Amino acid sequence: MTDQSVIIGGSVTPKRVDRSARREEILAAAVRVFARKGFAATRIDDVAREADIGKGSVYLYFDSRDALLSAAFEAFAARSRTVLQRAREGTGPPLERLGSLVRSVLAALAEDPELAHILLDLWSSGRAQSQLPLDMPSVYSEYRTVIAELLREAEAEGTVRQGVGQHHATVIVGAVEGCLLQWLLEPRLPITELAEPILEVCVEGLRRRKEA
Repeated sequence: MTDQSVIIGGSVTPKRVDRSARREEILAAAVRVFARKGFAATRIDDVAREADIGKGSVYLYFDSRDALLSAAFEAFAARSRTVLQRAREGTGPPLERLGSLVRSVLAALAEDPELAHILLDLWSSGRAQSQLPLDMPSVYSEYRTVIAELLREAEAEGTVRQGVGQHHATVIVGAVEGCLLQWLLEPRLPITELAEPILEVCVEGLRRRKEA
């Protein structure tokens, strides 16, 4: 909390401002504007107008558009790490944890469609990878690694056929990303309902067939 001065009845009265809440309000406003106008076309003035505050107030919390962009994706990145950790350290059967992972990823994207639109905007604008708010190669690599680990666990317990691994994990990640891209271009698609078809096509086909 911090004090700001307001004039009431001719006298100066301190006003308490919740800095954490104000920061989140500014971030939410920035995400809405970035998604609506595109990052390149957005100015700090636009964010201030969306948040219904002065431009100077934005700079009290963020010194640039890039700082706003990075902060907007921090919570999303943290949520992704939690989803991966849960899949990796869970106690259920590996294929069940893989199913939960795919469902959680699609649900998270459905909850934050504006962030997904911002990433698509940045990619399509040709923004260099080093300038993106997320290290996407590392994100993809981590997802592939965890999924490959789950598939190898399933192979070890005899649930899937032998030879599954990194390449199969790459295909599963590609299926999720492909559905995401289609959903961004055609929002009427039920993104969260696509988890089961992805699992049926990409995972169920890997199950070890019972001998006749």
